[in-house]
Amino acid sequence: MAFDNSPFRYGAQPQGYAGSQVEVDQGLRSFMLGVYNNMVVGLGISGLVALGLNMLAVAGYQGTRPLLTPFGQTLYNSPLKWVLMLAPLAFIFVFSFRMDRMSAASARTMFWAFAAVMGASMSTLLLVFTGGSVVRVFFITAASFGALSLYGYTTKRSLSGMGSFLIMGVIGLVIASLVNIFMASSALQFAISVLGVLIFAGLTAYDTQKLKEMYLYSGMDAEGAAKMSVNGALTLYLDFINMFQFLLSLVGDRR
Repeated sequence: MAFDNSPFRYGAQPQGYAGSQVEVDQGLRSFMLGVYNNMVVGLGISGLVALGLNMLAVAGYQGTRPLLTPFGQTLYNSPLKWVLMLAPLAFIFVFSFRMDRMSAASARTMFWAFAAVMGASMSTLLLVFTGGSVVRVFFITAASFGALSLYGYTTKRSLSGMGSFLIMGVIGLVIASLVNIFMASSALQFAISVLGVLIFAGLTAYDTQKLKEMYLYSGMDAEGAAKMSVNGALTLYLDFINMFQFLLSLVGDRR
């Protein structure tokens, strides 16, 4: 793809490219800032949707037990709950098969729509865990994510060797979680949560470094780089959300 005068330039400096290292560094910072900005907006949308649905669905509490409104009964105690659970997965498939054909603006809109659907799905967490513990774990996750992403961005050590191992770990988590639906083992659930936190912590650092390297060693124009920043935001968003949910299951206060 052609190079233009946008800030989204790549550090590999292809043949004929006369840009300085300063320009490359500025472009990299602009790219990563775009990734993080999109991710933060996505998290904000998810949080607002989850909170809004919870306010509409819960009439009050009997002790710590939530009392659902008619809307809440329809949302959480009817077949609609399966739509709520599976809708985020449908969006992931759409991203996977249509990302290459989307414009950057369309990809960004799709990501924000996905974040809203994910927020609706995660609203059930506020029925299971106390609001205070959800907020506390969110900030713990945010601090951990920030430190891990910074490490992935700044380290000179290649993390590529971790990639296959971590992806296999995710597949193992999915299989173990499906098995535990039938076993309902608290010990297995604890082990899944611990491994989930560790795996997605590793993926946060790995994916950050991978995004940086993709920027530096792949050539594309501003539109392609903007679209890649949305895809990168989705990747880091999923790392954050998964780490948050596994950590919440470990240290969150249940109602």
